[in-house]
Amino acid sequence: MQSIAGQPATATTTIAAVATPPGVGAVSLVRLSGPAAVAVADLASAGQASRLVPRSAQRCRILDAAANVLDDGLMVVFRAPNSYTGEDCVEFSGHGGMLVTRDVLARLLACGAVAAGPGEFTQRAFVNGKLDLTQAEGVMDLIAAQSRLALRAARCQLEGALGRRIAAARDEVLETLAHLEAWIDFPEEDIHPQTGESLRAGVRTVLATLDALLATADQGRVLREGARSVIFGAPNVGKSSLLNRLLGFERAIVSEVPGTTRDTIEETVTLHGIPLRLVDTAGVRLAGDCLEAAGIQRTERQIEAADLLLEVVDASTPRGAASGLPATGAMRLLILNKSDLGEHPSWRGAVAVRLSCASGTGFDALADAIRDALHFNDAEWGDQAIAINTRHQASLQSARSALRAALALLACPDQHPELAAIDLRDALDALGEILGRVDTEDLLGVIFSRFCIGK
Repeated sequence: MQSIAGQPATATTTIAAVATPPGVGAVSLVRLSGPAAVAVADLASAGQASRLVPRSAQRCRILDAAANVLDDGLMVVFRAPNSYTGEDCVEFSGHGGMLVTRDVLARLLACGAVAAGPGEFTQRAFVNGKLDLTQAEGVMDLIAAQSRLALRAARCQLEGALGRRIAAARDEVLETLAHLEAWIDFPEEDIHPQTGESLRAGVRTVLATLDALLATADQGRVLREGARSVIFGAPNVGKSSLLNRLLGFERAIVSEVPGTTRDTIEETVTLHGIPLRLVDTAGVRLAGDCLEAAGIQRTERQIEAADLLLEVVDASTPRGAASGLPATGAMRLLILNKSDLGEHPSWRGAVAVRLSCASGTGFDALADAIRDALHFNDAEWGDQAIAINTRHQASLQSARSALRAALALLACPDQHPELAAIDLRDALDALGEILGRVDTEDLLGVIFSRFCIGK
Protein backbone atom coordinates (compact mmCIF):
# COMPACT_ATOMS: atom_id res chain seq x y z
CA MET A 1 0.00 0.00 0.00
CA GLN A 2 1.03 3.59 -0.44
CA SER A 3 2.69 5.63 2.26
CA ILE A 4 2.65 9.38 2.81
CA ALA A 5 5.37 11.36 4.54
CA GLY A 6 6.88 8.15 5.87
CA GLN A 7 3.69 6.96 7.54
CA PRO A 8 2.17 3.54 6.76
CA ALA A 9 -1.11 3.46 4.88
CA THR A 10 -2.91 2.61 8.12
CA ALA A 11 -1.93 5.56 10.29
CA THR A 12 -1.08 4.83 13.91
CA THR A 13 -1.89 8.33 15.15
CA THR A 14 -5.29 9.76 15.97
CA ILE A 15 -5.81 13.27 14.65
CA ALA A 16 -8.15 16.04 15.78
CA ALA A 17 -9.13 19.40 14.31
CA VAL A 18 -11.84 22.02 14.26
CA ALA A 19 -13.78 21.50 11.02
CA THR A 20 -15.72 24.78 11.03
CA PRO A 21 -14.33 28.22 10.09
CA PRO A 22 -12.77 30.36 12.82
CA GLY A 23 -14.99 33.00 14.36
CA VAL A 24 -18.33 33.12 16.13
CA GLY A 25 -21.22 30.95 14.95
CA ALA A 26 -24.16 28.97 16.18
CA VAL A 27 -22.41 25.60 16.04
CA SER A 28 -18.83 24.36 15.80
CA LEU A 29 -17.64 20.91 14.73
CA VAL A 30 -14.56 19.14 16.09
CA ARG A 31 -13.43 15.92 14.39
CA LEU A 32 -11.35 12.95 15.47
CA SER A 33 -10.00 10.18 13.22
CA GLY A 34 -7.71 7.26 13.90
CA PRO A 35 -7.43 3.97 15.77
CA ALA A 36 -7.82 5.63 19.18
CA ALA A 37 -10.55 8.11 18.19
CA VAL A 38 -13.21 6.54 20.41
CA ALA A 39 -10.77 6.04 23.29
CA VAL A 40 -9.70 9.69 23.15
CA ALA A 41 -13.33 10.81 23.05
CA ASP A 42 -14.05 8.52 26.00
CA LEU A 43 -11.37 10.20 28.10
CA ALA A 44 -12.81 13.61 27.27
CA SER A 45 -16.44 12.60 27.90
CA ALA A 46 -16.25 10.32 30.95
CA GLY A 47 -16.75 7.20 28.84
CA GLN A 48 -19.80 8.38 26.90
CA ALA A 49 -18.31 7.92 23.42
CA SER A 50 -17.92 4.13 23.56
CA ARG A 51 -21.53 3.76 24.69
CA LEU A 52 -22.97 5.65 21.71
CA VAL A 53 -24.82 3.89 18.92
CA PRO A 54 -22.67 4.33 15.77
CA ARG A 55 -23.89 6.94 13.26
CA SER A 56 -26.46 8.28 15.72
CA ALA A 57 -26.18 11.77 17.23
CA GLN A 58 -26.58 11.81 20.99
CA ARG A 59 -26.10 14.43 23.66
CA CYS A 60 -22.64 14.42 25.19
CA ARG A 61 -20.54 16.62 27.50
CA ILE A 62 -16.86 17.31 27.06
CA LEU A 63 -15.12 17.53 30.45
CA ASP A 64 -11.74 18.89 31.48
CA ALA A 65 -9.25 16.97 33.65
CA ALA A 66 -11.07 18.14 36.80
CA ALA A 67 -14.46 16.94 35.42
CA ASN A 68 -15.68 20.48 34.77
CA VAL A 69 -17.95 20.83 31.74
CA LEU A 70 -16.23 22.50 28.81
CA ASP A 71 -19.15 22.17 26.40
CA ASP A 72 -22.45 20.40 26.02
CA GLY A 73 -23.46 19.26 22.55
CA LEU A 74 -23.98 16.30 20.20
CA MET A 75 -21.52 13.51 19.47
CA VAL A 76 -21.55 11.00 16.60
CA VAL A 77 -19.30 7.93 16.36
CA PHE A 78 -18.42 6.39 12.96
CA ARG A 79 -16.82 2.97 13.15
CA ALA A 80 -14.24 1.85 10.55
CA PRO A 81 -14.48 1.28 7.68
CA ASN A 82 -17.84 3.07 7.46
CA SER A 83 -16.55 6.59 7.87
CA TYR A 84 -15.21 9.40 5.69
CA THR A 85 -11.58 8.45 6.36
CA GLY A 86 -12.13 4.69 6.59
CA GLU A 87 -10.94 4.82 10.23
CA ASP A 88 -12.82 5.18 13.50
CA CYS A 89 -14.10 8.76 13.57
CA VAL A 90 -15.83 10.90 16.18
CA GLU A 91 -17.50 14.24 15.57
CA PHE A 92 -18.57 16.62 18.32
CA SER A 93 -20.95 19.48 17.53
CA GLY A 94 -20.88 22.15 20.20
CA HIS A 95 -21.44 25.85 20.67
CA GLY A 96 -19.80 28.05 18.07
CA GLY A 97 -17.67 30.36 20.17
CA MET A 98 -13.97 30.60 19.51
CA LEU A 99 -12.87 30.03 23.09
CA VAL A 100 -15.17 27.10 23.84
CA THR A 101 -14.22 25.38 20.57
CA ARG A 102 -10.54 25.90 21.29
CA ASP A 103 -10.97 24.42 24.76
CA VAL A 104 -12.71 21.32 23.37
CA LEU A 105 -9.93 20.76 20.84
CA ALA A 106 -7.27 21.31 23.50
CA ARG A 107 -8.93 18.70 25.71
CA LEU A 108 -8.95 16.12 22.90
CA LEU A 109 -5.29 16.80 22.23
CA ALA A 110 -4.52 16.41 25.93
CA CYS A 111 -6.30 13.04 25.87
CA GLY A 112 -3.94 11.65 23.23
CA ALA A 113 -4.89 13.04 19.83
CA VAL A 114 -2.48 15.06 17.68
CA ALA A 115 -3.37 18.18 15.70
CA ALA A 116 -4.36 17.37 12.11
CA GLY A 117 -2.53 19.02 9.24
CA PRO A 118 -4.24 20.65 6.24
CA GLY A 119 -6.30 18.10 4.35
CA GLU A 120 -5.21 15.20 6.56
CA PHE A 121 -8.72 13.76 6.96
CA THR A 122 -9.20 13.63 3.18
CA GLN A 123 -5.63 12.37 2.78
CA ARG A 124 -6.47 9.42 5.01
CA ALA A 125 -9.65 8.82 3.04
CA PHE A 126 -7.50 8.55 -0.09
CA VAL A 127 -4.89 6.29 1.54
CA ASN A 128 -7.61 3.98 2.86
CA GLY A 129 -9.26 3.66 -0.56
CA LYS A 130 -12.37 5.72 0.17
CA LEU A 131 -11.52 8.19 -2.61
CA ASP A 132 -9.19 8.25 -5.58
CA LEU A 133 -6.96 11.29 -6.01
CA THR A 134 -9.28 13.02 -8.48
CA GLN A 135 -12.14 12.71 -5.99
CA ALA A 136 -9.95 14.10 -3.22
CA GLU A 137 -9.22 17.11 -5.44
CA GLY A 138 -12.96 17.33 -6.09
CA VAL A 139 -13.48 17.85 -2.35
CA MET A 140 -11.13 20.83 -2.45
CA ASP A 141 -12.81 22.22 -5.59
CA LEU A 142 -16.24 21.82 -3.98
CA ILE A 143 -15.15 23.87 -0.97
CA ALA A 144 -13.49 26.53 -3.15
CA ALA A 145 -16.24 26.79 -5.79
CA GLN A 146 -17.29 30.41 -6.40
CA SER A 147 -19.85 29.85 -9.15
CA ARG A 148 -22.65 27.50 -10.14
CA LEU A 149 -20.67 25.87 -12.94
CA ALA A 150 -17.59 25.43 -10.74
CA LEU A 151 -19.80 23.73 -8.15
CA ARG A 152 -21.28 21.47 -10.81
CA ALA A 153 -17.84 20.45 -12.08
CA ALA A 154 -16.60 19.80 -8.54
CA ARG A 155 -19.59 17.58 -7.80
CA CYS A 156 -18.98 15.55 -10.95
CA GLN A 157 -15.34 15.07 -10.01
CA LEU A 158 -16.22 14.15 -6.42
CA GLU A 159 -18.71 11.59 -7.74
CA GLY A 160 -15.89 9.99 -9.72
CA ALA A 161 -16.71 11.06 -13.29
CA LEU A 162 -13.12 11.97 -14.14
CA GLY A 163 -11.68 9.03 -12.22
CA ARG A 164 -13.88 6.56 -14.11
CA ARG A 165 -12.79 7.91 -17.50
CA ILE A 166 -9.13 7.83 -16.53
CA ALA A 167 -9.49 4.31 -15.09
CA ALA A 168 -11.20 3.08 -18.28
CA ALA A 169 -8.44 4.58 -20.42
CA ARG A 170 -5.79 3.02 -18.20
CA ASP A 171 -7.48 -0.39 -18.41
CA GLU A 172 -7.47 -0.15 -22.22
CA VAL A 173 -3.74 0.65 -22.24
CA LEU A 174 -3.10 -2.20 -19.81
CA GLU A 175 -4.95 -4.67 -22.03
CA THR A 176 -3.05 -3.50 -25.10
CA LEU A 177 0.25 -3.84 -23.22
CA ALA A 178 -0.69 -7.35 -22.03
CA HIS A 179 -1.33 -8.53 -25.59
CA LEU A 180 1.89 -6.95 -26.82
CA GLU A 181 4.03 -8.44 -24.03
CA ALA A 182 2.48 -11.89 -24.55
CA TRP A 183 3.53 -11.65 -28.18
CA ILE A 184 7.04 -10.56 -27.14
CA ASP A 185 7.47 -13.26 -24.46
CA PHE A 186 6.02 -16.22 -26.36
CA PRO A 187 6.73 -15.78 -30.07
CA GLU A 188 6.98 -19.56 -30.55
CA GLU A 189 3.33 -19.89 -29.52
CA ASP A 190 2.37 -17.60 -32.38
CA ILE A 191 0.24 -15.49 -30.03
CA HIS A 192 -0.94 -12.77 -32.33
CA PRO A 193 -1.95 -9.64 -30.43
CA GLN A 194 -5.35 -9.34 -32.06
CA THR A 195 -3.49 -8.17 -35.19
CA GLY A 196 -1.42 -5.03 -35.34
CA GLU A 197 -4.37 -2.97 -36.51
CA SER A 198 -6.45 -4.05 -33.52
CA LEU A 199 -3.65 -2.97 -31.18
CA ARG A 200 -3.38 0.38 -32.90
CA ALA A 201 -7.16 0.81 -32.71
CA GLY A 202 -7.02 0.36 -28.94
CA VAL A 203 -4.32 3.02 -28.63
CA ARG A 204 -6.27 5.40 -30.88
CA THR A 205 -9.36 4.94 -28.69
CA VAL A 206 -7.41 5.98 -25.61
CA LEU A 207 -5.88 8.92 -27.46
CA ALA A 208 -9.36 10.14 -28.38
CA THR A 209 -10.35 10.00 -24.70
CA LEU A 210 -7.25 11.92 -23.66
CA ASP A 211 -7.80 14.55 -26.34
CA ALA A 212 -11.38 15.06 -25.14
CA LEU A 213 -10.23 15.49 -21.54
CA LEU A 214 -7.40 17.84 -22.49
CA ALA A 215 -9.90 19.99 -24.34
CA THR A 216 -11.50 20.79 -20.96
CA ALA A 217 -8.29 22.25 -19.50
CA ASP A 218 -9.17 25.85 -20.40
CA GLN A 219 -12.65 25.41 -18.94
CA GLY A 220 -11.17 24.03 -15.74
CA ARG A 221 -8.78 26.96 -15.41
CA VAL A 222 -11.60 29.44 -16.04
CA LEU A 223 -13.82 27.82 -13.39
CA ARG A 224 -11.04 27.79 -10.81
CA GLU A 225 -9.38 31.12 -11.58
CA GLY A 226 -11.93 33.09 -13.61
CA ALA A 227 -11.68 34.16 -17.25
CA ARG A 228 -9.44 37.20 -17.64
CA SER A 229 -11.79 39.43 -19.64
CA VAL A 230 -10.28 42.68 -20.89
CA ILE A 231 -12.55 45.58 -21.84
CA PHE A 232 -10.82 47.79 -24.39
CA GLY A 233 -11.54 50.34 -27.08
CA ALA A 234 -11.18 54.00 -27.96
CA PRO A 235 -11.88 56.71 -25.38
CA ASN A 236 -15.50 57.58 -24.59
CA VAL A 237 -17.06 54.47 -26.12
CA GLY A 238 -18.45 53.28 -22.75
CA LYS A 239 -15.84 50.86 -21.39
CA SER A 240 -16.17 52.01 -17.78
CA SER A 241 -19.95 52.18 -18.14
CA LEU A 242 -19.91 48.56 -19.33
CA LEU A 243 -17.84 47.54 -16.29
CA ASN A 244 -20.21 49.33 -13.94
CA ARG A 245 -23.28 47.75 -15.57
CA LEU A 246 -21.82 44.24 -15.34
CA LEU A 247 -20.84 44.75 -11.70
CA GLY A 248 -24.12 46.37 -10.73
CA PHE A 249 -22.47 49.31 -8.99
CA GLU A 250 -20.37 52.37 -9.85
CA ARG A 251 -16.84 51.01 -9.66
CA ALA A 252 -15.19 53.13 -12.36
CA ILE A 253 -15.44 56.88 -12.89
CA VAL A 254 -17.49 57.70 -15.97
CA SER A 255 -16.76 60.98 -17.74
CA GLU A 256 -17.02 62.48 -21.21
CA VAL A 257 -13.44 63.75 -20.84
CA PRO A 258 -11.14 61.51 -22.95
CA GLY A 259 -8.39 59.78 -21.01
CA THR A 260 -10.28 59.63 -17.69
CA THR A 261 -9.20 56.02 -17.12
CA ARG A 262 -5.41 56.08 -16.74
CA ASP A 263 -4.85 52.72 -15.02
CA THR A 264 -6.46 49.29 -15.25
CA ILE A 265 -9.32 48.41 -12.88
CA GLU A 266 -10.02 44.75 -12.08
CA GLU A 267 -13.16 43.29 -10.52
CA THR A 268 -14.84 39.87 -10.51
CA VAL A 269 -18.36 39.06 -11.62
CA THR A 270 -20.26 35.84 -12.41
CA LEU A 271 -22.33 35.49 -15.59
CA HIS A 272 -24.22 32.26 -16.35
CA GLY A 273 -22.23 30.64 -13.54
CA ILE A 274 -18.91 31.61 -15.18
CA PRO A 275 -16.47 33.68 -13.08
CA LEU A 276 -15.08 36.62 -15.05
CA ARG A 277 -12.13 38.75 -13.97
CA LEU A 278 -13.14 41.98 -15.68
CA VAL A 279 -10.36 44.42 -16.49
CA ASP A 280 -11.28 47.96 -17.52
CA THR A 281 -8.46 49.60 -19.46
CA ALA A 282 -7.38 53.03 -20.65
CA GLY A 283 -8.79 54.18 -23.98
CA VAL A 284 -6.57 53.39 -26.94
CA ARG A 285 -5.48 56.49 -28.89
CA LEU A 286 -2.43 58.71 -29.37
CA ALA A 287 -1.53 59.60 -25.80
CA GLY A 288 -1.89 63.20 -24.67
CA ASP A 289 0.70 62.93 -21.89
CA CYS A 290 3.11 60.48 -20.31
CA LEU A 291 0.56 59.24 -17.75
CA GLU A 292 -1.96 58.37 -20.45
CA ALA A 293 0.81 56.71 -22.49
CA ALA A 294 1.66 54.50 -19.51
CA GLY A 295 -2.02 53.57 -19.19
CA ILE A 296 -2.18 52.57 -22.86
CA GLN A 297 0.92 50.42 -22.47
CA ARG A 298 -0.77 48.63 -19.60
CA THR A 299 -3.81 48.10 -21.81
CA GLU A 300 -1.61 46.37 -24.37
CA ARG A 301 -0.09 44.10 -21.72
CA GLN A 302 -3.55 43.19 -20.41
CA ILE A 303 -4.69 42.30 -23.93
CA GLU A 304 -1.72 39.98 -24.39
CA ALA A 305 -2.65 38.09 -21.19
CA ALA A 306 -6.41 37.95 -21.79
CA ASP A 307 -8.67 34.92 -22.17
CA LEU A 308 -11.48 37.04 -23.60
CA LEU A 309 -11.39 40.44 -25.27
CA LEU A 310 -14.44 42.68 -25.09
CA GLU A 311 -13.90 45.37 -27.72
CA VAL A 312 -16.29 48.26 -27.13
CA VAL A 313 -17.14 50.75 -29.90
CA ASP A 314 -19.63 53.58 -30.28
CA ALA A 315 -22.30 52.24 -32.63
CA SER A 316 -23.52 55.75 -33.44
CA THR A 317 -20.21 56.76 -35.03
CA PRO A 318 -18.64 55.61 -38.34
CA ARG A 319 -16.73 52.37 -38.37
CA GLY A 320 -13.01 53.07 -38.00
CA ALA A 321 -9.83 51.21 -38.87
CA ALA A 322 -8.59 48.16 -36.97
CA SER A 323 -7.30 48.91 -33.49
CA GLY A 324 -3.72 47.85 -34.27
CA LEU A 325 -3.33 46.28 -30.83
CA PRO A 326 -1.11 43.22 -30.16
CA ALA A 327 -2.13 39.94 -31.76
CA THR A 328 -3.52 37.41 -29.32
CA GLY A 329 -5.18 34.02 -29.37
CA ALA A 330 -7.94 35.13 -26.99
CA MET A 331 -11.58 34.98 -28.00
CA ARG A 332 -12.83 38.37 -29.14
CA LEU A 333 -16.31 39.86 -28.89
CA LEU A 334 -17.25 43.09 -30.61
CA ILE A 335 -19.69 45.17 -28.54
CA LEU A 336 -21.64 47.96 -30.25
CA ASN A 337 -22.52 50.29 -27.40
CA LYS A 338 -24.89 53.30 -27.45
CA SER A 339 -27.39 51.44 -29.59
CA ASP A 340 -30.07 53.71 -28.11
CA LEU A 341 -28.58 56.57 -30.18
CA GLY A 342 -29.04 54.69 -33.42
CA GLU A 343 -26.56 52.62 -35.40
CA HIS A 344 -24.36 54.18 -38.06
CA PRO A 345 -24.87 52.53 -41.50
CA SER A 346 -21.23 51.44 -41.64
CA TRP A 347 -21.92 48.91 -38.86
CA ARG A 348 -24.66 47.19 -40.84
CA GLY A 349 -24.02 43.44 -41.00
CA ALA A 350 -21.27 43.53 -38.37
CA VAL A 351 -21.17 40.42 -36.16
CA ALA A 352 -21.44 42.01 -32.74
CA VAL A 353 -23.42 42.28 -29.53
CA ARG A 354 -25.57 45.39 -29.65
CA LEU A 355 -26.37 47.01 -26.32
CA SER A 356 -26.80 50.27 -24.47
CA CYS A 357 -25.05 50.92 -21.17
CA ALA A 358 -27.35 53.91 -20.70
CA SER A 359 -30.64 51.99 -20.97
CA GLY A 360 -29.38 48.53 -19.93
CA THR A 361 -30.68 46.76 -23.05
CA GLY A 362 -28.72 43.94 -24.68
CA PHE A 363 -26.95 42.62 -21.59
CA ASP A 364 -28.68 39.23 -21.68
CA ALA A 365 -27.36 38.79 -25.22
CA LEU A 366 -23.89 39.77 -24.00
CA ALA A 367 -24.00 37.18 -21.23
CA ASP A 368 -25.02 34.51 -23.75
CA ALA A 369 -22.25 35.55 -26.13
CA ILE A 370 -19.63 35.36 -23.36
CA ARG A 371 -20.86 31.90 -22.33
CA ASP A 372 -20.62 30.66 -25.92
CA ALA A 373 -17.21 32.26 -26.52
CA LEU A 374 -15.81 30.43 -23.47
CA HIS A 375 -17.44 27.14 -24.59
CA PHE A 376 -19.78 26.76 -21.65
CA ASN A 377 -23.00 26.37 -23.63
CA ASP A 378 -25.03 23.19 -23.17
CA ALA A 379 -23.88 21.66 -26.46
CA GLU A 380 -20.17 21.90 -25.56
CA TRP A 381 -20.30 21.63 -21.77
CA GLY A 382 -22.37 18.45 -21.86
CA ASP A 383 -24.14 16.48 -19.15
CA GLN A 384 -20.95 15.56 -17.28
CA ALA A 385 -19.15 18.74 -16.30
CA ILE A 386 -15.58 17.45 -16.35
CA ALA A 387 -12.94 20.17 -16.20
CA ILE A 388 -9.38 18.97 -15.59
CA ASN A 389 -6.86 20.95 -13.55
CA THR A 390 -3.22 21.78 -14.30
CA ARG A 391 -1.92 18.59 -12.67
CA HIS A 392 -4.27 16.42 -14.70
CA GLN A 393 -3.30 18.31 -17.86
CA ALA A 394 0.43 17.66 -17.39
CA SER A 395 -0.11 13.94 -16.77
CA LEU A 396 -2.52 13.59 -19.69
CA GLN A 397 -0.05 15.32 -22.01
CA SER A 398 2.70 12.92 -20.89
CA ALA A 399 0.40 9.95 -21.48
CA ARG A 400 -0.61 11.26 -24.89
CA SER A 401 3.01 11.72 -25.97
CA ALA A 402 3.87 8.18 -24.88
CA LEU A 403 0.84 6.72 -26.67
CA ARG A 404 1.64 8.59 -29.88
CA ALA A 405 5.17 7.22 -29.76
CA ALA A 406 3.81 3.69 -29.21
CA LEU A 407 1.36 4.11 -32.08
CA ALA A 408 4.14 5.17 -34.45
CA LEU A 409 6.19 2.10 -33.48
CA LEU A 410 3.24 -0.27 -33.83
CA ALA A 411 2.65 1.08 -37.34
CA CYS A 412 6.14 -0.09 -38.40
CA PRO A 413 6.39 -3.92 -38.48
CA ASP A 414 10.20 -3.77 -38.64
CA GLN A 415 10.45 -1.91 -35.31
CA HIS A 416 11.11 -3.80 -32.08
CA PRO A 417 7.82 -4.26 -30.14
CA GLU A 418 9.77 -3.90 -26.89
CA LEU A 419 10.11 -0.18 -27.59
CA ALA A 420 6.35 0.21 -27.99
CA ALA A 421 5.86 -1.68 -24.71
CA ILE A 422 8.13 0.82 -22.92
CA ASP A 423 6.01 3.71 -24.22
CA LEU A 424 2.80 1.97 -23.13
CA ARG A 425 4.22 1.52 -19.62
CA ASP A 426 5.08 5.22 -19.53
CA ALA A 427 1.48 6.01 -20.48
CA LEU A 428 0.23 3.71 -17.71
CA ASP A 429 2.39 5.51 -15.15
CA ALA A 430 1.19 8.94 -16.30
CA LEU A 431 -2.47 7.91 -16.08
CA GLY A 432 -1.86 6.24 -12.73
CA GLU A 433 -0.45 9.52 -11.39
CA ILE A 434 -3.81 11.18 -11.97
CA LEU A 435 -5.60 8.58 -9.85
CA GLY A 436 -2.80 8.32 -7.29
CA ARG A 437 -1.99 4.72 -8.15
CA VAL A 438 1.76 5.19 -8.40
CA ASP A 439 4.39 6.37 -5.91
CA THR A 440 3.52 10.05 -5.67
CA GLU A 441 4.48 10.93 -2.10
CA ASP A 442 5.79 14.41 -2.90
CA LEU A 443 2.82 15.14 -5.15
CA LEU A 444 0.34 14.13 -2.45
CA GLY A 445 2.03 16.41 0.02
CA VAL A 446 1.56 19.35 -2.35
CA ILE A 447 -2.08 18.54 -3.11
CA PHE A 448 -3.30 18.06 0.44
CA SER A 449 -1.37 21.02 1.80
CA ARG A 450 -3.83 23.24 -0.10
CA PHE A 451 -6.79 21.95 1.92
CA CYS A 452 -8.15 23.67 4.98
CA ILE A 453 -7.38 22.14 8.36
CA GLY A 454 -10.19 19.86 9.49
CA LYS A 455 -11.06 18.54 6.02
